[in-house]
Amino acid sequence: MSSRIFAGVMAALLLLYLVLVAQLAIRLLGVNEPIAVALGAALFVLPIVGLWALVAELLFGFRSARLGRELAAEGSYPLQDLPRSPSGRIDRRAADAAFPEFRREAESTPDRWESWFRLGLAFDACGDRRRARSAIRRAISVHRAMRSATKHTE
Repeated sequence: MSSRIFAGVMAALLLLYLVLVAQLAIRLLGVNEPIAVALGAALFVLPIVGLWALVAELLFGFRSARLGRELAAEGSYPLQDLPRSPSGRIDRRAADAAFPEFRREAESTPDRWESWFRLGLAFDACGDRRRARSAIRRAISVHRAMRSATKHTE
């Protein structure tokens, strides 16, 4: 729960920062100096990009958490039985040893979001955050496509 609070506080601070930058950009656009107008226009891009990134990250977090809850409800949440350090992190060598199983599962059942989500968790446990996010994004898209196909067949 503390990670959700931290994410909420950071999102609120980023939103406040983006609002302040947008206000500064608007003030600069109102000045009749070419340099100020150029700076205002350039500064106006930052809140737009920042807001897009914030929304994308929050959606990714909500969607991946929902899939994690679904997987846990099924009782098939991976890596729970692997040894952990005193801080609670999964032992890297144990994660590396278990990884090929998750990769084989994702390759053999690419149409199942569960296999992609488990692969993403395995990538994360092995320390590869970029591939973990990619696999979890794939799980989210497969899950959404599956839900959409189910709605259309009803």
